[in-house]
Amino acid sequence: MTVRKIVTIVEEVCAEGGREVTPAARVAVVAAVIENPWAGQGFVEDLQPGIEQHASAVGALLAPQVLAALDAPAEAYGKAAIVGLDGEVEHGSALIHTLKFGDHFRKAANATTLLPAVEKRGPAGVVFDIPLKHVTDATIRSHHQTVEVRLADAPHPGEIVIALAAAAQGRPQQRLAPLSTER
Repeated sequence: MTVRKIVTIVEEVCAEGGREVTPAARVAVVAAVIENPWAGQGFVEDLQPGIEQHASAVGALLAPQVLAALDAPAEAYGKAAIVGLDGEVEHGSALIHTLKFGDHFRKAANATTLLPAVEKRGPAGVVFDIPLKHVTDATIRSHHQTVEVRLADAPHPGEIVIALAAAAQGRPQQRLAPLSTER
């Protein structure tokens, strides 16, 4: 796996709706900009060799870094694969939609739910939103949130941005009733 760069973003929301958020709501994103292992090969029928070679390595790289950046236990999490214009969305999906990738994050975060994801193709600087859900119960509404990400110079046409995001809490000032209250 060729990594061009790793970007870490930490957001702390200190006020929401005109009220203080105490403690500040913290979200971390760590993104690796990697060479697309299938770029320039035309249509690749069997993506499995590339998955075997790269998915676990990128998951092992990112999972500890996003939790270190969060500096708190993760309560919500998500993932992203943004493919440069010389690749297919399927290339990003191949790397992040496998247990070889996701189990690194699940184990590190003591999580049991599926990781929500975004995949898309775009030019350098494309904006993408990473959806987040609770790490053990995807029906907990307070933790359904998104974090917006933009890397000014990535992905290049032959690259993929692979990112993990984690939140230390639910949305700031959340006040929706639990799902169980609806009939």
